[in-house]
Amino acid sequence: MELVSVAAVAENRVIGEDGELPWPSIPADKRQYRARIADHPVILGRRTFDSMREDLPGSAQIVLSRTEQTFGVPTAHYAGDVGEAVAVAESLDSEVAYVIGGQAIYELFQPHVDRMVLSRVHGEYEGDRHYPEWDETDWELVERTEFDRFTLEEWVRRDE
Repeated sequence: MELVSVAAVAENRVIGEDGELPWPSIPADKRQYRARIADHPVILGRRTFDSMREDLPGSAQIVLSRTEQTFGVPTAHYAGDVGEAVAVAESLDSEVAYVIGGQAIYELFQPHVDRMVLSRVHGEYEGDRHYPEWDETDWELVERTEFDRFTLEEWVRRDE
């Protein structure tokens, strides 16, 4: 199972402010993000799940929460930790699962992800949520594509 972290990240690592993106909408980024994750399970925290209920991403949602619960959505599955989330993703017969946030989920999965696909939003923004720092010597930048207002980067974890 390949775990891929996907995030839109400002130059100062900000990813959110009060549950929202702190920058004006970037339609090209939203389109590429939705297309990338559409046919795969996504792993996300409960608050992120709740904020996306009207337009759930991915083919299935694996929701990490401290409290076991049902979500009233047939495609949503509960997981209590990283191992359980991976097991649920594997049970869905997918070769890849996308980790889509929020901050605590990115931090929890950072040691486990194989790849990161980051939309590096141009500029710095005020925010209360950040993408975790990582040691670039452990990663290789394999692709970089410039867009208006963001740069799409793909990082692959180096073999140890």
